[in-house]
Amino acid sequence: MTDVVSKAAEVLAEHRNSIDRLDAILVYTLGERFKHTQAVGKLKATHDLPPSDPAREAAQIARLEDLANRADLDPEFAKKFLNFIIAEVIQHHKSHQT
Repeated sequence: MTDVVSKAAEVLAEHRNSIDRLDAILVYTLGERFKHTQAVGKLKATHDLPPSDPAREAAQIARLEDLANRADLDPEFAKKFLNFIIAEVIQHHKSHQT
């Protein structure tokens, strides 16, 4: 390999290692987040509260959009991501109410 190709391969490997570490952080963070949302779902079911809270969801989306802008992340992607998570959480909450 030429020196330039060898250096490019080294930089690529470094980026991939960083991506792998960040993927692990994301998965463990989501796991921790869902532990808390499961507890919220059980609490809501125990106290006969609705599984969704539109005001909270709207506030969370606005907060995440602001965070995304500050992190230089596409806010539309961030909103889609949070909407996906919220939908999953609501499904979990509903499962506790039956």
